[in-house]
Amino acid sequence: MRRTSFEDMNCSIAQCLEVVGEWWTLLIVRDALMGVTRFDDFRERLGIARNVLTQRLEHLVAHDIMAKVAYQEHPVRYDYRLTPKGRSLWLVLTAMRQWGDEWAAPDGPPVQSLHKTCGHVTVLEPVCSACGERVHGRDLRPVDGPGVRDASMIPVVR
Repeated sequence: MRRTSFEDMNCSIAQCLEVVGEWWTLLIVRDALMGVTRFDDFRERLGIARNVLTQRLEHLVAHDIMAKVAYQEHPVRYDYRLTPKGRSLWLVLTAMRQWGDEWAAPDGPPVQSLHKTCGHVTVLEPVCSACGERVHGRDLRPVDGPGVRDASMIPVVR
């Protein structure tokens, strides 16, 4: 079944979903962030069908999330490496993991993040880039940005 495209929607979340909104895609990126680069390793770790994995990797390469790099010539074999654009998805996946840890992991988090600098297990918390104060969703209000096409699409928050 073909899903609806968000390509024409003037929304950064919709545009992100257009590229990485299919569930296998983010699991591939998750594994790539943990160092997986080879087709067969993705397939084995995820239990994904070859044709589906091929399609998802081609999609990620087409959108500059991953780069296909030959590591062997006879026969030609490739690594799939995250680009800077792909590596920047770590924050998205971290937010999803932390949500899953809180709401979908009754026995506790299956994986935790260790901050290499101080050696402690940590969770990431959003802070204001201007003042450094911790930010919650209720502290924010949407306003027109420079790329807005239709200001009526921005919800009125009271």
